[in-house]
Amino acid sequence: MTDAPVRTLLLWCPDWPVLAAEVVDGVPATGPVAVLHANRVVACSERARVEGVRRGLRKREAQGRCPQLTVVEYDPGRDARAFEPVVAAVEELVAGVEVVRPGACAVAARGPSRYLGGEEAAAEQIIEHVAQTCAVEAQVGIADGVFAAGLAARTGRVVPPGGTPAFLAGLPVEALGRPALADLLRRLGVRTLGDFAALPAGDVLARFGFDGALTHRLAAGRDHRPLAVRRPPADLTVTAEYDEPVDRVDAAAFAGRALAEQLHDRLAGHGLACTRLGIEAVTAHGQELHRVWRHDGLLTAAAIADRVRWQLDGWLTGSNGRGGAGRARPTAGIIRLRLIPDGVIAQAGLQPGLWGETGEERERAHRALSRVQGILGPEAVFTAVLGGGRSPADQVRLVPWGDERLPARPGGPPRPGESARPGEPPWPGRLPPPAPAVVLPTPLAAVVHDADGEPVVVSARLRLSAPPARLTLDAARPMEITGWAGPWPVDERWWAPAEAHRRARFQVGLANGTALLLVVEAGRWLVEAIYD
Repeated sequence: MTDAPVRTLLLWCPDWPVLAAEVVDGVPATGPVAVLHANRVVACSERARVEGVRRGLRKREAQGRCPQLTVVEYDPGRDARAFEPVVAAVEELVAGVEVVRPGACAVAARGPSRYLGGEEAAAEQIIEHVAQTCAVEAQVGIADGVFAAGLAARTGRVVPPGGTPAFLAGLPVEALGRPALADLLRRLGVRTLGDFAALPAGDVLARFGFDGALTHRLAAGRDHRPLAVRRPPADLTVTAEYDEPVDRVDAAAFAGRALAEQLHDRLAGHGLACTRLGIEAVTAHGQELHRVWRHDGLLTAAAIADRVRWQLDGWLTGSNGRGGAGRARPTAGIIRLRLIPDGVIAQAGLQPGLWGETGEERERAHRALSRVQGILGPEAVFTAVLGGGRSPADQVRLVPWGDERLPARPGGPPRPGESARPGEPPWPGRLPPPAPAVVLPTPLAAVVHDADGEPVVVSARLRLSAPPARLTLDAARPMEITGWAGPWPVDERWWAPAEAHRRARFQVGLANGTALLLVVEAGRWLVEAIYD
């Protein structure tokens, strides 16, 4: 004996990939728009359908039917992000929402129908609430099971209890959402879900396999899988209101410590730890202050309290720049303080050292640099991260202190004796070690002459007109070149003419002991970096 399908209410937003493109990217959904995946249309707007655009068409055929068609690439992440406010709006009225896919969510109909005045009344209230909250048009279908409710939502229909098999029987086999199976069934003379459901289950399993047997159950209205309801995200933000405006640093620090402990306890209750902390304050005159603190480890209660104290000190004293210059202190005291865990991860714990905490010196340095950030701002302290690239400037990325230290390009500089690190992508044309000590922010113009005083030219085949003999920088006296190596050619982004770069690099040693990295591009010599 099988369980009866769950009475399900499903909300469906037509043409959701098109609406998501409008919400996220600003593409007007009222015009002819088509969303493409693998060069085929997966969704289109109503205006595009009027012009003859249909799902499954190739890009060229769709543009031939509608020359004004706006093409948008399919992005499932964009669809999911844009659908989150719609799900949150549904959760304001009902509990236990399952996201079927971006653009469709389902909930057991029993609860809403009982406290919203029946199934039809619940459907109307949910549609109206989503329209008012998110400005999104939606349709609701109610039937026995998620599959049938999704088909009922296409026409905004409420299928009576027990009437799902009869409702499904007249639908074409294409409603199963399996194009290959539907094509095969039609060639076998099975055209409707009722015809498919009438086939013996054992024969269907033997002929079409497990997926065919599953769709056979759906066609018969025996979708009894439980709803995979999602848990709404916990509200981890903590807020404190003050009747008397707080305008002294010591009083603000005391209030901030209590709020920091409250935030840490709330995070610990969910098994979480904070990595980025947002601090918001509102003054009695309505001025809003906001700052985000970053940390590459886990913020303890004491660390959260320290950052709150430093930030409040910076705000209330107005010392946000050198010599006391910078943003003026607020004109009134703080009446509201809020701590927002902007980034959280699972709390895994930290292993202390055998003779005290590990990394104490690093923690002291981190506290000092974080204090500087509290005074001058997060972008005032940077640390260098080495990554991949061909030129020295490409291989270094400056990251604000406390941010995640990720290189701009994969594949860092090789270790001594290695041509490339195992598992990392190669960078053809990368300079051999050692790396230069100083990379000039703006390359210096130079002139390179041969022994006869003629300018040295590099041909398209990377052949020098003569060995380099002297180097001249600006108006300085020529310097003798005692040794040189190269060229190392680079031909980057040749497929994009506006971004293409073709250059060659040389290492030269001068008579005064200086070593330089030269680059020649479009016939011009430049000094790119200086070796130690």
